[in-house]
Amino acid sequence: MRLAGKRALVTGGRQGIGRAIVEAFAREGAAVTTCGRGPRLEGLDKNIKWYPLDVTDAAAVEDLAYTTDGTDILVNNAGVQVEKTVTDSSDADWDAVIGTNCKGVFNLCRAYIPRMPEGGSIINIGSISGTVADPSMALYNASKAFVHGLTRSIAVDHGPKIRCNAICPGWIETGMLDAGFDLAADPKAARQDALARHAMRRFGRPEDIANMAVWLASDEAGFATGQLFTVDGGMTAASPLNPGLF
Repeated sequence: MRLAGKRALVTGGRQGIGRAIVEAFAREGAAVTTCGRGPRLEGLDKNIKWYPLDVTDAAAVEDLAYTTDGTDILVNNAGVQVEKTVTDSSDADWDAVIGTNCKGVFNLCRAYIPRMPEGGSIINIGSISGTVADPSMALYNASKAFVHGLTRSIAVDHGPKIRCNAICPGWIETGMLDAGFDLAADPKAARQDALARHAMRRFGRPEDIANMAVWLASDEAGFATGQLFTVDGGMTAASPLNPGLF
């Protein structure tokens, strides 16, 4: 019960990493609120509060911050991925990806930081794609680099009252991972090659990211701020040589 007595808000809690974080926080004793586009999730524990929210709408975010009267833990997880190069990307793609992944995170931080108590923790979900570019995901890569920079700025500007860190997942078994492999000429071969590049010889699970989020939200991480925590099964630790060939 490492989060007992704490309030947590997790954006994008409908599925995948967000849903895993919501459930992990609840198990650790936090009073959890989550939000997303659409109605309340089926199967969501009755003790978990749900609010419909478009994170790109600054006024709606401000209203939610007022309604919840702040939070102790803020997890900015809501994200959008578009699989296109710069020249293939449209204005609508820009608005979708940059609006959610950049403006959405900014909106939540701006609204909640003034309402967070001493010792509050912000956890932004970044990506290894913000450091090393995945092919044909130009806007997504750029948006996660923004999240990393904003994370450091918040830590510097608002410490010691608030800690702010980012988790940078690698390839996690979600719909986003499948969409990425679908771009390959041979998706099955691309998946097998990617697995061979992981020291753990598996892709991540949403629970792997949730476990890191629990630690960062807890008092155990009281001296951790302004950092980007990569959780990728060792993929970015390796050289470009495919270890499966040796």
